[in-house]
Amino acid sequence: MWSFGILCDEFRVSSRLYLKLDIEPSREALLHFFERIRRAYPGMSRLRRREDSGLVLEEEAGESDARRLLRIDRAALKFTYHNPPDRDDVARFGDLILNQAPAHLTLSPLDIDYMEVAYTFDLEYRGNHDELVAEALFADHPLLGRFAGDGQRVIDCQPFIGITLSDDCDLQAFLEIKGRTTTFEVRSGEYESVPLSARLTLRQYNGNATFENLAAVHRDLLVRGEELSAERAVPLVVQPLAAAIASRR
Repeated sequence: MWSFGILCDEFRVSSRLYLKLDIEPSREALLHFFERIRRAYPGMSRLRRREDSGLVLEEEAGESDARRLLRIDRAALKFTYHNPPDRDDVARFGDLILNQAPAHLTLSPLDIDYMEVAYTFDLEYRGNHDELVAEALFADHPLLGRFAGDGQRVIDCQPFIGITLSDDCDLQAFLEIKGRTTTFEVRSGEYESVPLSARLTLRQYNGNATFENLAAVHRDLLVRGEELSAERAVPLVVQPLAAAIASRR
């Protein structure tokens, strides 16, 4: 498994291509697209329609827990790789989808709004997620000490920060932490064991960048995401949260 997977209970890479116009291929084109993906990945044999009319082609987890998913929404193409063995495997999966999609789904560079690649680290924790995040990441910050310094319980602490990686702001990165604790759990003191997520998202807008080669754009975002995860997201967020969870077990 990719070394990132060792740091958390589940690691996944999600890619999303957002469009300006609705995807309206024929039934035949859609089935041909899904069949092309299934031939390359035979395990992706389950096709279903979501309540929001999105179409999902997915595979069941095997012994390695790695599994892939492809989803077509009204104006977006999305695909996710859960617990991937390495970046190259994610890139090959993306290459196939993004090289096949323009012809089957009638996509044009003019139609592209932006592409995202998100690196998500899920950490299972039975307890107050927001309190854990506040204490693990902001224990020495005066804001936490003064705002929640009289014994009040923290019920919402989900930091979100965005930065630009280019002078024209067309390439951006976002780091967010998503807790799933409810106020009912805080009141009752009874918590479900659910994932606390740390997510790093790279976003490339269709500005000065060229979207003639979608697979190349995707590979570039994967490289940048891996670098930022290793240099910033993991040491600054994932590892402190994992250590805090381990200390409470």
